[in-house]
Amino acid sequence: MSRSDAVALGPPRAARRVSTRLVRSELALVFRRRRNQAMLAVLACVPVLIGVAVWLSASDGGGGGPAFIGRITQNGLFLCFASLVVAIPLFLPLAVSVVAGESVAGEASTGTLRYLLVVPVSRARLLMVKYAGIVAYALAAALTVAVVGVIVGAALFPVGPVTLLSGTTLPFADALVRAFLVAMYVAAMMAGVGAVGLFISTLTEVPVGAMAATVILTIVSEILDSISQVAAIHPYLLTHWWLQFGDLLRSPMPIDGLARGLLTAAAYIGVFLSAAWARFAARDVTG
Repeated sequence: MSRSDAVALGPPRAARRVSTRLVRSELALVFRRRRNQAMLAVLACVPVLIGVAVWLSASDGGGGGPAFIGRITQNGLFLCFASLVVAIPLFLPLAVSVVAGESVAGEASTGTLRYLLVVPVSRARLLMVKYAGIVAYALAAALTVAVVGVIVGAALFPVGPVTLLSGTTLPFADALVRAFLVAMYVAAMMAGVGAVGLFISTLTEVPVGAMAATVILTIVSEILDSISQVAAIHPYLLTHWWLQFGDLLRSPMPIDGLARGLLTAAAYIGVFLSAAWARFAARDVTG
């Protein structure tokens, strides 16, 4: 190789580093929004309200209640599970729907989406960054309910070895691991809601419309899941497996229902992320 060729080629290029700046920027945008912070605060109030209500009821000589609720007075850790049962039909999907619906539509409505597309990254990567922010918020929401439930439960009720739904007793530390797994399962279910919301968000420039449509689809799925005449479609509904986390509180742990729930969520994520990419890749951004 001649000297002129070496000068033309220049020094060897350094290995290309993967930048996380866009992801960090998206996470900061999601978690710094006052509305999103307020929703996490509301979710944190769910176990507080349930715990205080059960504590006052127990003080008055009351007791019993539906599954998990009646066990709170025996072991405060069950407040974590009871709070997730209460939050998962509406509060958690609503919080995730707000973040997902605003992800793309919010940027389009404020006119910042086209500036994001000027950044030298592909639309597919930008969409994945948006979804990463949604998943992070879904995880934070589920953990907020679970962690506050554990803390309030330990403050108001006795804690110790936990008797599972199957009758087996686990040390408290092992039961905490089960509680963490429950929160992870719930977060995975909410990630499915987030994928649906992200797709709807690519269809409109009105974030409130995307939020409302996502919540409505979730409610419709829950209604259909309660109608026995359409039982044939129940296993394919987004909401059907949400409460399957009860299997994590049994020993031995049955994994068939949990696996089907995770596979259903993964299917919704795959389908709606693909649809979102197809829409977003061909979208003519004017705002």
